[in-house]
Amino acid sequence: MMIADSVLGSVGNTAIVQLKHVVPPNSGRILVKLESANPTGSMKDRMARGVIEGAEAAGLLMPGVTVVEYTAGTTGISLALVCAAKGYRLHAVFSDAFSEEKRVTMQAYGATVTDVKSDNKMITERLIKAMIEKSRKISEQPGHWWADQLNNRDATAGYYSLGDEIWSQSSGEIDAFVHSIGTAHSIHGVTRVLWKHKPKVHIVAVEPAETAVLSGKPSGSHRIEGIGIGFVPPLWQRDMVNEIQMVSSEEAMAMARLLARKEGIFAGTSSGGNVVAALRVAERLGPKATVVTLIVDSGLRYVSTELYKSQ
Repeated sequence: MMIADSVLGSVGNTAIVQLKHVVPPNSGRILVKLESANPTGSMKDRMARGVIEGAEAAGLLMPGVTVVEYTAGTTGISLALVCAAKGYRLHAVFSDAFSEEKRVTMQAYGATVTDVKSDNKMITERLIKAMIEKSRKISEQPGHWWADQLNNRDATAGYYSLGDEIWSQSSGEIDAFVHSIGTAHSIHGVTRVLWKHKPKVHIVAVEPAETAVLSGKPSGSHRIEGIGIGFVPPLWQRDMVNEIQMVSSEEAMAMARLLARKEGIFAGTSSGGNVVAALRVAERLGPKATVVTLIVDSGLRYVSTELYKSQ
């Protein structure tokens, strides 16, 4: 094994495994890519590296500049890692709607964390937009640069490597890719790569049933951290998705717990939602099909939340 130049060299090349115990008979094969094995325990390490290196290449970042971003925690942790490795400061805008583990982890990497208070710890459109506005205002200070993940195309490019790995590890035997939507960068980045190889791969987006705005439903509140921002992401492309599945917070949490107990995969709520939707697709496509989805992050980030605290 080669020696990486820094921790950033360990981002990616995560394992892909077949689910055995939660998949019913006569269903398609489900492969999950363990993005929880990235350095911070999340796929967002890919995006954060892409965003920071894109800004460096464009001359937007230089020594002494502070990176600013709003975050449900996962993106913030990944940005904090990349900033620590490259010598930048990070100012993260966070909220009490998200797990305390995420706050502590960002701070451990050296990030400054500013809170926007939620309504009873629920994730809503109002909360996300307030966090975005707070980030914008902080970034107006001299020596600050706003990553603005919702509108940053480097974030999508950061996931091309994920698509390459999925194609290679599955030996091209993939009939559907299923993934949840936050900013939509990851699903679009992977899709661009998969469709380049095989345009017939069926792409399925997943969103919280309680705030299924991509499906034309009203914005609401939910408990699936990291997805379902309550409005259509600005870089969302409906023509790059064949189908949208709605998964409730309760379904996603129940599956995350089941993955830990039946498959030995300790994951967050959005990963549970991914597998719920993947099971539906695999059952419909039948036993000869292969469906791929992602284990987005580790369950270690949620041990103090309702997902695992009462288990």
